[in-house]
Amino acid sequence: MNLAQKPTERRQRRGIEEPLLNNKVRRYRDPEFNATVVKVLPGEHYVTDVADEMIVTVLGSCIAACIRDPLIKFGGMNHFMLPQSADGAWGAASASMRYGNFAMEVLINEILSRGGRRERLEIKVFGGGNVLAGSTPVGTRNAAFVESYLAAEGLTAVASHLRGNFPRRVHYFPVTGKVMMRELKRTDDQVVLDTEKSYLTKLSTPPSSGDIELFD
Repeated sequence: MNLAQKPTERRQRRGIEEPLLNNKVRRYRDPEFNATVVKVLPGEHYVTDVADEMIVTVLGSCIAACIRDPLIKFGGMNHFMLPQSADGAWGAASASMRYGNFAMEVLINEILSRGGRRERLEIKVFGGGNVLAGSTPVGTRNAAFVESYLAAEGLTAVASHLRGNFPRRVHYFPVTGKVMMRELKRTDDQVVLDTEKSYLTKLSTPPSSGDIELFD
């Protein structure tokens, strides 16, 4: 695929706030793509209007939504997973659904706050692989959630690659909308499986207040 290649520059970021990732933005230069890579982990999102920024994530059972407004050339990616309720009724309780709703709404609202319009949003969704051990189809249920969310909000995904049995690596250029994705062998990126297991355990443990704690 053809990628826009531009020399490295320091750019004014038009007020885009790096504290979105709790001051822990993972950014590095990738010479292969001649792009600055921003890595997004579970529970995070990132938005940008910088032409040579590429957002990267690796998905197992989690979902990533890549959303942008093509007119203002501003967009980003989230990475989320629904928690499993204590009684096993995944997604049946509204509190459980709040995680996915929050992840989608925060990303969309970031774009709208920069002048984006809902009717122009270009949405691509990925992930939901059944890669975690156990009887619960974690990935399938995450995939079903994002499809249901988009339908309920009157939004349409122009591209999707959901479910299956393998992790995925996703590269996204929000300014152009270009997405590159490849499926991974399970042994290729064991760290993503370990990260998701840890994240799911955290989500499934209710805070002492009895309410849902969305993010740290």
